[in-house]
Amino acid sequence: MGIYLIPLRQHVGAPCVPTVKEGDKVLRGQCIAEPNGLGAKIHSSVSGKITKITEEAIEIQGEFTNNQDYIKIKKCDSIVDTAYEAGIVGAGGAGFPTYIKLKSEIPDGYVIANCVECEPILNHNIRLMEEKPELIVKGLRYAMEATKAPKGYIAIKAKNKSAIDSLKNEIGNGTDIEIKELGDMYPVGEERAIIHEIFGIWLTPEQLPIEAKAVVINGETLANLTRAVEDLKPVIDKDITVAGKLKNGKDANVFFEVPIGTSIASLIEKCGGIHGEFGEIVIGGPYTGKAGDINKSVVTKISGGAIVTIPLPEYKGPIGLLVCACGADETRLRDIAGKMKAEVVAVTNCKNLVEIRGANKCLTPGDCPGQVQAVMELKKNGAERILIANCSDCTNTVMCCAPDMKIPVYHHTDHIFRTVDHELSRRLPMEE
Repeated sequence: MGIYLIPLRQHVGAPCVPTVKEGDKVLRGQCIAEPNGLGAKIHSSVSGKITKITEEAIEIQGEFTNNQDYIKIKKCDSIVDTAYEAGIVGAGGAGFPTYIKLKSEIPDGYVIANCVECEPILNHNIRLMEEKPELIVKGLRYAMEATKAPKGYIAIKAKNKSAIDSLKNEIGNGTDIEIKELGDMYPVGEERAIIHEIFGIWLTPEQLPIEAKAVVINGETLANLTRAVEDLKPVIDKDITVAGKLKNGKDANVFFEVPIGTSIASLIEKCGGIHGEFGEIVIGGPYTGKAGDINKSVVTKISGGAIVTIPLPEYKGPIGLLVCACGADETRLRDIAGKMKAEVVAVTNCKNLVEIRGANKCLTPGDCPGQVQAVMELKKNGAERILIANCSDCTNTVMCCAPDMKIPVYHHTDHIFRTVDHELSRRLPMEE
């Protein structure tokens, strides 16, 4: 028995409205909350008793027994309705309701499986492709059927050769799906970056992939679509990577089909617990993850990873922040600067950053301009060191100028990458 905390907002849109009340008994797979406008249904991942309902979450005293046991969703006449009933959202972190994407009709278009797993350290998507490629390939074909798209692409980093071989074997001699191998850089997995790699065009930040006659869906999301169509399974489990300063070593631990609402602390304990003093529990990937609370963080439909880091370095001096749309936002950079005990004296944005509907977007993600002006502005405003959140290419441009100005550079991923002996985001060699 244990406590499972099911957040009411695991998607783009407003929190869901509970359809149960405190004291009710529920079964694994039972719908317990309905969307309020834009959103996705939420189902219980365990069988048990509702012990508490707040504006943020439903608490269940329950027990997870077998991932094959669950209440099935109703059988629907369409793939779109099936995705809605199953509560499928973008499992890569965006959380956009999948049924809305599947409503697109693109008879001369494409569905792209985003299997890039762009964030370093996380590798549960790659492992899924290696071990169960049929879930993704079938899901891609179901998405093509729903959208009437005649062609599918699987976007994946070229370095993941075992996963590529596994996918190729599953596709067989079919010509409807093509694998597109991408370079190993961040953020090559961003939707518009993928479209640029495949079609050679840049969508503007306010444009959606449909403008290129394309629908982009995360690989794990497609696996959930397969499970929903073939097994009538709602989204009640999540694959996740746990890594970092753990007693069982620095290698990433992959957990498949973890019940949603499971505490992150319990997964860390399955890795032997935290090894000595630590800095943060980062929920998500190194670039876009946020600091979590080991006593409160739980697995959700959009959880990518949990990384236990070494303590952050200390710098009790004036620091400038360079915000990039592809990495940490200003709030996260200020959080890191505060934990470093630094004094933030200046903030500036990457020149490629634009704000679209309240969100930071990059004009051309992964293909970035020089940062001399930004670094000079931070130095002029009193920064003696800078903390950056740039992508691979932007970081290169920072490191081409900051050392010449005698400005030391921290990247917001440094303490994460140092934890697992990963190459730091600095001046990286460019592909020939």
